[in-house]
Amino acid sequence: MSTSTIHDIGYRHYEGRRNGRAYVLRSLYVHNLRAAFGLGRPARAKVMPFLLAAIMMLPAAGSVAAFSFTKEPDALIRYSGYAVIMQVIVAIFLATQAPVLASREVRFHVIPLYFSRPVGHLDFVLAKGAAMASALFALMAAPVTVLYVGGLVAKMPDSGEQVLKYLGALVGIVLFALVLASIGMVVAAFTPRRGFGVAAVIAVYMISTAFVGVVQGIAEEQTNFTVQGWAGLFAPFNLVDIVQVRLLGAQSSSGGVPSGIEGGVAALALCTVIVLGSIAVLYRRFRKAGLS
Repeated sequence: MSTSTIHDIGYRHYEGRRNGRAYVLRSLYVHNLRAAFGLGRPARAKVMPFLLAAIMMLPAAGSVAAFSFTKEPDALIRYSGYAVIMQVIVAIFLATQAPVLASREVRFHVIPLYFSRPVGHLDFVLAKGAAMASALFALMAAPVTVLYVGGLVAKMPDSGEQVLKYLGALVGIVLFALVLASIGMVVAAFTPRRGFGVAAVIAVYMISTAFVGVVQGIAEEQTNFTVQGWAGLFAPFNLVDIVQVRLLGAQSSSGGVPSGIEGGVAALALCTVIVLGSIAVLYRRFRKAGLS
């Protein structure tokens, strides 16, 4: 008969540094931001985000080149209109990357592992939402910055006015990033399979855009410009464009906007509801997934 030995290895309390909630939140944010661009993942995960980022840069580079040769201010794409012009590329980026952040842990049932550690449910949601919004901000802000810097190098007139327009465009891009990330993350969180998540996000974008386009077209034919303007509240890119036009002094890049500052206030209020509502929905979604 074999003999057994008991080893008294003892247990000691952890005496190292405790980094706290801020460190956990920052770590989750950085991890998800890297995942949005495929960093730390196989090469195939990097192809789509970096390809879309390159496509986003092409019109800006071409616009700067045209301005350098012609010196015509109209050759430069308006900063505030760039995201609306390139909205299809932005929507594809959101559709392909939101499921990576929102549905992968749900699909593989690993969320309980996160919450077995001192990770708060709200921290988990905020880190993911902020990472998706930051990725979208980088995607849209980089080409706008190329437009601004390229214009300065090529001796753009009224450089002081251009600074204000550039800063105003960045504020609009922040709002674009928050609203789009909120919508995309909520849709993706309820579609655990990535393929379904991509299709669902694209469907939400296409249906809302097509619906608003049809309504605005009919309203314009009937010269009902009030309905044409307010209909823009129901498509995400039009919604943020209304804020840019009525509250930030930009030129309209979408079909129509409500008249008066009240239209901008209503659009901004709706943006706030979308962002806060998405946080609440994601909180409940991930909390429920963490109990399964």
